[in-house]
Amino acid sequence: MAIKSDYWIEKMSLEHGMIDPFEANQVRGGKISYGLSSFGYDIRVSDEYKIFTNVNNSIIDPKNFDSASFVDFTGCVCIVPPNSFALARSVEYFRIPRDVLTICVGKSTYARCGIIVNVTPFEPEWEGYVTLEISNTTPLPAKIYSNEGLCQVLFFQSDESCRTSYKDKEGKYQEQIGITLPRLKKTTG
Repeated sequence: MAIKSDYWIEKMSLEHGMIDPFEANQVRGGKISYGLSSFGYDIRVSDEYKIFTNVNNSIIDPKNFDSASFVDFTGCVCIVPPNSFALARSVEYFRIPRDVLTICVGKSTYARCGIIVNVTPFEPEWEGYVTLEISNTTPLPAKIYSNEGLCQVLFFQSDESCRTSYKDKEGKYQEQIGITLPRLKKTTG
């Protein structure tokens, strides 16, 4: 498995729609950078958020998730409460090739402020907008800037395709459009 360079990422995005919209350059200029980098792609966070709240004193249960645990927010800056988190989505839509796996890591600008971004790997043939988990590990409120860089995706290509892709498994988060809360896949039988 090899990490892919900016040349490969640009080719796959322009010819096969792997990242849409695709920014071929690092955009900076007073913004937290986003776009193509040497060996990855810095994705942007949209202006849609679900901010965790403990108003209802709920228990977080991934098998029976209560959406009332979040407050919906849309805006150019999201304030994540101290020692809390928010969910958001990427501006970019991804279509991952069958022989590729990605890993997403937070940007140092946020990490140095105590903001941790968690995103699970994009599996082979997964597609959709990315649901981004943003944790504020500090005792102070933290600002997240919409439509600016939040995390970097690294692309790893195997020398062979996988036996079963995310699409083959009919994954529960396939083709997600908005911020997608935890869900269990329904079984038949």
